Amino acid sequence: MKAVITDYYYESLEQEKKVFSDSGIELEAYQCKTEEEVIRAAGDCDALICQFAPITAKVIQALQKCRVIVRYAIGVDNIDLEAAGKKGIYVCNVPDYSLDEVSNHAVALLLDCAKKLTYLAGQVKRGESSYTVVKPLFRVEGKTLGLVGFGRIPQLVAKKMAGFGVNIISYDPLMNLEKAEKLHVRPVEFEELLQQSDYISVHCPLNDGTYHMFDRHVFGRMKEGVIFINTARGAIVKEEDLVWALQNRRIAMAGIDVTEVEPIPPEHPLLQLDNAVVTPHTAWYSEEAVASLQLKAAQEAARVLAGEKPKNPVNHPQF
Repeated sequence: MKAVITDYYYESLEQEKKVFSDSGIELEAYQCKTEEEVIRAAGDCDALICQFAPITAKVIQALQKCRVIVRYAIGVDNIDLEAAGKKGIYVCNVPDYSLDEVSNHAVALLLDCAKKLTYLAGQVKRGESSYTVVKPLFRVEGKTLGLVGFGRIPQLVAKKMAGFGVNIISYDPLMNLEKAEKLHVRPVEFEELLQQSDYISVHCPLNDGTYHMFDRHVFGRMKEGVIFINTARGAIVKEEDLVWALQNRRIAMAGIDVTEVEPIPPEHPLLQLDNAVVTPHTAWYSEEAVASLQLKAAQEAARVLAGEKPKNPVNHPQF
């Protein structure tokens, strides 16, 4: 049996090599960027692990005997789930490798924006040291935080932000009511979240239903002066409308770790705004998270090739 890693940006694949070697599975690794490159590299594989390579319906149709596709990530938006399911291929993610990292990053962006720290630091470097440069600034305690999505990462955000004395509400069509009650989070409908939240933090997956979920119409219905945080996926937000909302101060500040095009072009309008803090999709990163991600991705692929069910399937293959 053979496993293929279509693309990766890690310094070493020693963990993957050991997992597959111990299971008697051959491993090949590439740096594919196009459908054609993926097909050439992985057409005869039994398991495929990918990072950013396009695993489209065309690619999946060309996979002769693949049984499982694992992505080095939580999101699987570069994989055609429907095509994989029809061909009887499991698609799996690694949902728990960076829960602490991403939740910390969301909290850090929120507090950075609430206290205008990045802006203040820039002003000091320019010789402006008065508090008046950030007026108005408001107290965090007593504000309302709205979480869009209530999976494991926003649950951790809720737990961490509770210590700052904020009220927490959440919208999720699949709301875990037991967890919400335990964390003192009040479930609400989307419209109420928009109207009540002083801070909005996005944690939902990217799919057909959430693509450009946040556009000019939604920003226009938010509470004036809201702080908007996105550590989920860039395409959940229509960026030109986010720029509009920031320019017109419909949104006071935005903390963004994910963009529609990555890396974000240096000339992008978001980078010209003093009320936007943009980081380069690094919320997931720590040395521990990288090691965990690589190991768990390989273990999941080897598990399926050993005849076991995967731990983290995101589709329902038709066998």
